[in-house]
Amino acid sequence: MIRDRKTAEARGRRGEMAAELWLRAKGWSILDRRRKTPAGEIDLIAREGGTVVFVEVKWRAKVAELDYAIDHYRLRRVAAAAEMVAHEYAKQGEGLRVDVILLAPRSLPRHIVNAWQP
Repeated sequence: MIRDRKTAEARGRRGEMAAELWLRAKGWSILDRRRKTPAGEIDLIAREGGTVVFVEVKWRAKVAELDYAIDHYRLRRVAAAAEMVAHEYAKQGEGLRVDVILLAPRSLPRHIVNAWQP
């Protein structure tokens, strides 16, 4: 059980690194990684133009599993965590949003822009 958790953690970190590299290639700035808050953890915090983006990254072994990788509960936790720290990253007048990046082997990243709509 512990080994499975460690393996999942390592895969998750590799997924976050892949998502970060992909966002950087698109011209985004990475502001923070794995930001912990009392409400939960934010995988990546990035800036795209005039918007600060709180990114949830999900890695799955098969592309078909990506359709079930994110749910309302997880998005709500990321949004709550983002709300707690947004003032530390956003400049006056910048927008805020929560995105999701879904990753699987041998497939392009699936980017869901503005995934959280309360």
